[in-house]
Amino acid sequence: MTQTTRNLVMDLEDAGCQVQYLTRDRDGTYPALFDTILADAGIEVTLTGVRMPA
Repeated sequence: MTQTTRNLVMDLEDAGCQVQYLTRDRDGTYPALFDTILADAGIEVTLTGVRMPA
């Protein structure tokens, strides 16, 4: 998951996209390093509410 996150950040930079926010769910699949990598790239991660309906 962390390598995929790094690849995402590199692809966004290569495309010239300026992402400020990423909204994600609270799934345990995302390690803390996921949020750290995005924060280092200047992307603020916001979490969805608990048990939000789809």
